[in-house]
Amino acid sequence: MSLRLLEEAEADDPILSVVNLIDVFLVIIAALLLAVANNPVSPFTQEDFTLIKNPGQANMEILIKQGETLEHYTASGEIGEGEGARAGIAYRLQDGSMIYVPE
Repeated sequence: MSLRLLEEAEADDPILSVVNLIDVFLVIIAALLLAVANNPVSPFTQEDFTLIKNPGQANMEILIKQGETLEHYTASGEIGEGEGARAGIAYRLQDGSMIYVPE
């Protein structure tokens, strides 16, 4: 009879539930680490890339990663307008090369 009480006490041990929760959290952490490692914006990747969000719209954003530098550009919403001045003329020759002639 005393042996039966010991077996029931082990089955109702609350620490076993905690061990199962720790296992579940370890699996979740491993999945999140894999997701971060596969993300192109991750700081652990050495690849260069360009990411365009909302292309052609007024709220377009461009994210450029080259080596260790990360540049972020946001569209002003006004397409083809700005405060620049004409600096010269570019010509495309028949062989496909470009020539820039400053004014």
